[in-house]
Amino acid sequence: MTDPIEAIAFYAVFVLAVTVHEAAHAYAAMLGGDLTAYNGGQVSIDPIPHMKREPIGMVVLPIVSVAMWGWPFGYASAPYDPRWAQRFPKRAAWMALAGPAANLAMALVAGLVIRVGVGRGVFEPPMRIGFTHVTSALGDPSGLAAGAAFVLSLFFSMNLLLCLLNMIPLPPLDGSGALPLILPEKWVVAYRRLASQPMVGLIGLIIVWNLFGKIFFPVFLFSIGLIYPQARYG
Repeated sequence: MTDPIEAIAFYAVFVLAVTVHEAAHAYAAMLGGDLTAYNGGQVSIDPIPHMKREPIGMVVLPIVSVAMWGWPFGYASAPYDPRWAQRFPKRAAWMALAGPAANLAMALVAGLVIRVGVGRGVFEPPMRIGFTHVTSALGDPSGLAAGAAFVLSLFFSMNLLLCLLNMIPLPPLDGSGALPLILPEKWVVAYRRLASQPMVGLIGLIIVWNLFGKIFFPVFLFSIGLIYPQARYG
């Protein structure tokens, strides 16, 4: 990525989306009786505690990847007490679900802001859609509205991506952690033991790497259709 402003925007939106995601995990754990993340400062949308916990995943790796490939790769985590999760598997499952739910909420807010902007004549449907082209500035290709359109597009897409990615029910993703909500109780302990195996997590990541594009882009197109019911893309 050659444009430093776009690079900064990519990194800033990534940090915000991941911070809210992890803060939601931490908050749900706190509500469920586990204060591990709360005591570590993770029940906060201040990114600093999350960066301190995962400096490689939140700072080094995303900055390097944005600079080299124009896309932020990274990771973060909210700590929890495994004994609490074992004792209260349903509460732990709600904790897992909270992160993707927070990203979905932020994507919905971004989509609503775009719809309001279109109604007020600030934004319009873009000529072509993409990760950074969810909306366009109406008659303002280089001004403040254009910058807002870029950031809103990025914010919408990043949060939708994080929501969908983490809802895939394969270890080590959050969707896997949420499965105890629907599994028979007698299977939960064995399932959690299986899902915690490193090899199972590696296989899950390989599967997700190969299939995620086939999941994300149809949902992305559907979401764009909700923002612009009269427009036709794809």
